[in-house]
Amino acid sequence: MTEPLIKARDLHRHYPIKRGWLQPDQILQALGGASFDLHAGRTLAVVGESGCGKSTLARLITLIEQPTGGRFSLAGQDVSQITTAAAKRQLRQLVQIVFQDPYGSLNPRQQIGTILGEPLLINTNMTTQQRRQEVLAMMGRVGLRPEHYHRYPHMFSGGQRQRIAIARALILKPKIVVLDEPVSALDVSIQAQVLNLLSELQQELDLAYLFISHDLSVVRHIADDVLVMYLGKPVEQGPCEQVFAQPRHPYTQALLSATPQTDPSRRMERIKLVGELPSPLDPPPGCTFHPRCQSAALACQQQVPAIRSYGDVQVACFNAQN
Repeated sequence: MTEPLIKARDLHRHYPIKRGWLQPDQILQALGGASFDLHAGRTLAVVGESGCGKSTLARLITLIEQPTGGRFSLAGQDVSQITTAAAKRQLRQLVQIVFQDPYGSLNPRQQIGTILGEPLLINTNMTTQQRRQEVLAMMGRVGLRPEHYHRYPHMFSGGQRQRIAIARALILKPKIVVLDEPVSALDVSIQAQVLNLLSELQQELDLAYLFISHDLSVVRHIADDVLVMYLGKPVEQGPCEQVFAQPRHPYTQALLSATPQTDPSRRMERIKLVGELPSPLDPPPGCTFHPRCQSAALACQQQVPAIRSYGDVQVACFNAQN
């Protein structure tokens, strides 16, 4: 197998929180110990409740922020070894992001042609005519017409605006695209169109997707592998079909049981989580999920479970089901 485009090992991201005059800072552990590989043409879905660290991981992978601990490489280049501004700028072209809100991520004062051409203006030496041709070609690839070139974002529907955001992400020909809840703000029928477009573009361009979502029905449709996170830490990861067919961690089981199913044979008994999500400023000792887990034992309250392998699936749980 070829070298992975993303190789992450034990990624951490902590934030100091000011507490006031003469009081020490608190440490918020937004991400604690994420490890994964992502190959070209593959989609890794990162799932979990709000506050589990999904968006923090996206900011690290897109080089918006630096990890507090751990290491990762992009296309074989160790990010920690890149120190010059020019090298970082070149590396950032390898990975682009599509945001959740297709309207908020587009400049309402700029025409679509300007929005799509700006990355080329900043990062290449193309002439005005060359940039225009490149933009029109990309617009056609995502299903937009040439007459849309001089229109503004408010003149488009939500699905069309997300197509514009996808075109902007792809205009520099990246190898990796981070999709941060890219269809959650769209109608269901439009969601299917955008997901099909993303699948077609992945096959055509051999892209690697890091797909962040809370909608497991969408994840099942698009993902090759799944990383389930809880309070900043991975609890289960592996091939999508295996995780969905036989979830081993109690948290994964609870998430899947809450997912609507049209196939009666796939329906699970609803597992209701008790209690609230703990504060990342004061996480519980031992397994952070134990206050809400129906299978928690004494060891869960005292020790952090190590990640164990069950074939291709990795689970951090003392009571993982075989």
